[in-house]
Amino acid sequence: MAEQVYTLLVQVGRSKEDGLPKGASGAALLCYASGADEGEAVRETVAILKQAEMSPLDVTGYGTLAEREAEGHEIGAEDRKLMQRALDENAVIVAQMEPVFDDGTA
Repeated sequence: MAEQVYTLLVQVGRSKEDGLPKGASGAALLCYASGADEGEAVRETVAILKQAEMSPLDVTGYGTLAEREAEGHEIGAEDRKLMQRALDENAVIVAQMEPVFDDGTA
């Protein structure tokens, strides 16, 4: 099966060397990850984040580019470039990181 790129939203908690801002209780990471299927993309993403001293708690998959387009999602040129990079490099790309604070703000 050909590699595809999957859009994943990963919730992470705190760990000692995670690099998140002081006072943050965790973060939400928008990732583009390549894989033969979504399960492989999720496993690779979790493994990479753990290597980066992060603590993945939950992963939500939003599908491939084609699946997202079929659902009517608008995907900009920059995101398309990042998705292509993930495919070309067989990589996990963190496209966006939003720290989360205990008061519910991001």
